[in-house]
Amino acid sequence: MPEYDNIVVNRLAGKQVIRQNESVNILAVSDQAEDRIYTLSSSGHFQEIELLLGCGDLPYEYLEYLVTMVNAPLFYVPGNHDPQFDLTTSAARVQGGSNLDLKTVRHKKFLIAGLGGCIRYRPNGINQYTQAEAYSRAFRLIPKLLLNRIQYGRALDILISHSPPFGIHDDSDPAHHGLKALNWLIRVAKPRYHFHGHTHFYKTNLANGCIHPLGSADHFAFL
Repeated sequence: MPEYDNIVVNRLAGKQVIRQNESVNILAVSDQAEDRIYTLSSSGHFQEIELLLGCGDLPYEYLEYLVTMVNAPLFYVPGNHDPQFDLTTSAARVQGGSNLDLKTVRHKKFLIAGLGGCIRYRPNGINQYTQAEAYSRAFRLIPKLLLNRIQYGRALDILISHSPPFGIHDDSDPAHHGLKALNWLIRVAKPRYHFHGHTHFYKTNLANGCIHPLGSADHFAFL
């Protein structure tokens, strides 16, 4: 898709850094519930947190607890072990949180977007997509990113996803291949930060944070 890719890049490319003199304290979580967080939050350890980001595969009760104790807005995307999102069913959504899958939001002057799910490794897996399906889903963000570019001079500051991009923090087993659509999305929207889950720190392909030439974004894997 080189011709289409170039058109979108030219229209979305804006500032590649977060707005000067603007900052936000973020607590990002995914995949593994830490019991210690209950003690830390009840003792006021997270009083300075202004934004919660959920990158998938955590019990929704855990996320709801964080929203209550931290008293900060939560934006999250579903992972492959999460239920299919359904506004009418309390068990299929995080009460008090906002599902950001295929959506964008402006929070404290920061532009944030989300892309949930991971590579399809089971025929009927929930929140699992083929590479082609993931591209199709990512393309649905284009109108909102273009509008951001027109209104704010840039398309995106922060991207959250469950899956890592292809070739960055992913793994060789079929369930943990990265999504190529994320590589494309980062390249065209140029977020300054990308937060994702789905991979584990005991793997040798991870660091706490790394800078990669893909879109000049900083990629962070979280547990």
